[in-house]
Amino acid sequence: MSIEGHNGRMSERPGPDRLSKPEIGKDAVQSTVEAAASTVGEVAGIITKAVQDVAGALGGFATELFEIKDASKKAAEEQGD
Repeated sequence: MSIEGHNGRMSERPGPDRLSKPEIGKDAVQSTVEAAASTVGEVAGIITKAVQDVAGALGGFATELFEIKDASKKAAEEQGD
């Protein structure tokens, strides 16, 4: 059965269920930019965490150096008595 006046061909015009080529291109660019932004954010988070970890390790090392210096000074003072 066919609908009266309908010839069975699809319209060449974009309809509500059909996207135009420029809109498809725009969507592709938008998705690419969103993916890139997400990746940049993820990498920035990784780098930030790595910098924090390095700073923490260096801070811990500096604390140990101060403790070693203080212990050496105390030992030297005890030897001088």
